[in-house]
Amino acid sequence: MTTLLPGDDDTIVAIATAPGRGAVALVRLSGARAIPIARALGAFGRLAGADVVPRRAQRATLRDTAGVVMEDALVTAFVKPQSYTGEDVVELAIHGGLVSPQRVLTACVAAGARLAQPGEFTRRAVLNGRMDLLQAEAVADLVDARTQSMQQQALAQLDGGLSRRLLALRDEVIHLEALIAYDIDFPDEDDGPIAPARIGNAARALLASLEALLDTVPRGAMVRDGVLIVIAGPPNAGKSSLFNALLGESRAIVTAVPGTTRDAIEALLDRPGGALPLRLVDTAGLRDTDDEVEKLGIEVSGRYLAQAQVVLACGASPDDVARTMEAVHDRTMATVIPVHTKWDLWEAEHATAQVDSVMVSAESGAGLTDLLAHIDDTAQRRAPDSSHDSVIITRERHRVGLTTARDELAEFVSVWISGALPAPVAAVHLHTAREAIAELIGSVETEEVLDRVFRDFCIGK
Repeated sequence: MTTLLPGDDDTIVAIATAPGRGAVALVRLSGARAIPIARALGAFGRLAGADVVPRRAQRATLRDTAGVVMEDALVTAFVKPQSYTGEDVVELAIHGGLVSPQRVLTACVAAGARLAQPGEFTRRAVLNGRMDLLQAEAVADLVDARTQSMQQQALAQLDGGLSRRLLALRDEVIHLEALIAYDIDFPDEDDGPIAPARIGNAARALLASLEALLDTVPRGAMVRDGVLIVIAGPPNAGKSSLFNALLGESRAIVTAVPGTTRDAIEALLDRPGGALPLRLVDTAGLRDTDDEVEKLGIEVSGRYLAQAQVVLACGASPDDVARTMEAVHDRTMATVIPVHTKWDLWEAEHATAQVDSVMVSAESGAGLTDLLAHIDDTAQRRAPDSSHDSVIITRERHRVGLTTARDELAEFVSVWISGALPAPVAAVHLHTAREAIAELIGSVETEEVLDRVFRDFCIGK
């Protein structure tokens, strides 16, 4: 993405709502000329001295630069620095649809604005100190959130939870650097004025804090993308019926013909109450076949099994379940839950039989609650909620930065305790760790980092 930093008269404009038919659309202006451009369209009256009342919606008739009426709008001005971007911002709430928003956008450009790049409003907010880089990413996560848990996590990050944690960690690194600098300044003292053990203990405590934060990465992945649940078994084992029953809607075709599911079908199950979202996958039946298309579907099943976090090994009888367990054993590292999918039919003939499986009936819904409880317990064991203040890592950029800081700090602890390097050289590891944390927050504002963060933003945000 080409970097365009705001200048004295660099004012941007974008349609901030989704395109298409809708009741209301929002056109947003930001920059030094936002208010004059809006006034040129009649937003505040065309007289230069017309009052602009910040944060008060005003009704206005918008006209293009030729004086032709375009829209009946509600106009709200946000005067710098008390705005989203830290600049003067004007929001024009107009009728939705395809024509009106585009027409108002075109008029704004004709009056002197330029089209905003993806994420440029939020980028300006970061550059003007209205939020840090972590909070900017939270804005994108809010827009992209597919589940309640991801939305809640994004809100916590937007509120500054992760920022505060990382700032505290950075301050601890700075404190360590200060202790070493003091130690270097007094080389003639016996062991220096700061006991080496004190520095070593502080570094180990900081290392433990970084590792605790990194321990949340598996849970963060589940919050962001859902726990990958693969439903596996032979053809006609009730996999698609179970898939639909768990979702509560018909997403997969259910027939008595073996081999109906030729490809994997995915759906996200989001539940209230803080439960992790489940990414359910209905896969092709596992069997030997000469059908080339079905073979491709089974290959896809194998790839999902290799990535799965939980596998539901399905069967219409205990023998089928056992065969499925054996079939998936060498294909996955996931936790495998045996599931008897047609318990209502089998029970009628084997009422006294003991079955070492979760018994469910997609037809009646029996056992589904127990199955979900098993899945939740398994997910909790694979990614325990070790964070006491709801701060978890959900982005790869954060994981990479924290891993760098952790590795540098671990190296510092090693050389400090062993005395393998002189203090000034050992302190280089602390400096690198601090820079890695600072880059996450945005204290080190390189264009490459900013470009990487904002490249996937939507226009108008």
